[in-house]
Amino acid sequence: MAQGTHDFAPDPRNQSILIDVNGTLVPRPQATVSVFDSGFMLGDGVWEGLRVHKGRIAFLNAHLDRLYEGAKAIAIDIELTKDELAERLYATIDANVMREEEGVHIRLMVTRGIRSTPYQDPRVVISPATIVIIPEYKAPLPATVELGIRLFTVHVRRGDPAVQDQKLNSHSKLNCITACIQAAQAGADEALMLDPHGFVATCNSTHFFIVRKGEVWTSTGDYCLGGITRANVIRICREEGIPVFEKNFSLTDVYGADEAFVTGTFAGVVPVTEVDGRKLTEGRGAMVERLQRLYRALVDRDVAE
Repeated sequence: MAQGTHDFAPDPRNQSILIDVNGTLVPRPQATVSVFDSGFMLGDGVWEGLRVHKGRIAFLNAHLDRLYEGAKAIAIDIELTKDELAERLYATIDANVMREEEGVHIRLMVTRGIRSTPYQDPRVVISPATIVIIPEYKAPLPATVELGIRLFTVHVRRGDPAVQDQKLNSHSKLNCITACIQAAQAGADEALMLDPHGFVATCNSTHFFIVRKGEVWTSTGDYCLGGITRANVIRICREEGIPVFEKNFSLTDVYGADEAFVTGTFAGVVPVTEVDGRKLTEGRGAMVERLQRLYRALVDRDVAE
């Protein structure tokens, strides 16, 4: 079953991993939360996806900043400092002897905690925040990174911030899930989503870029999650003298692009070869290949520091 940029080869070692549930390490089959947990019941929480590279978690400070800002925005008290949560993350990968392994991905989840009754009001919460850390042996498929993915523009739009702010990395992902379903049923790998004004915004689980005449374009970011990899690619372009623009652009601009790509923590920089049946490239183009190389170097630099 294809999963777009998140496609991976199953690893049998994942069946015996230890998962941190509120500070207690438990085997995968015993890792559970209450049916009254806010995340299960209402999607009330925030989360981060993290990658381990050469024994370190890449761009950890940026990820923790985003997590804590999101928690603050919806009034969740994590009750741990960033340093304490980082220690817990490293303790979890150490318990699983993953420091020396490549291709380790971590899902860090924080929910509001356990509710006394099935109801949305946060005042019925009766426990501290629930914190779960799931490390897995999970690497993107080389074919995905080299050969790319196909996108389909869906009818589901990125919402207005007054309805649900897309900058919040919340557990409630129904907007993106609905988009993903439509793209999958259309035979594509991921969904391309427009903003309320009809301009290109982002994908259902990654950020979208196009390349036109040597310039790199991405959306304004007004209707997108504050992507860590997105920001790093923009940083790389500026450092390397590659013209990069955050701007409004339409599907017409996309269909006429020289190259396109998506970015995300899991797979990094991934080429987009086709959008709505319009062929852009065969595999990765020259700009995408260059940005992939520069991004890998930036990851190396970050973990070394």
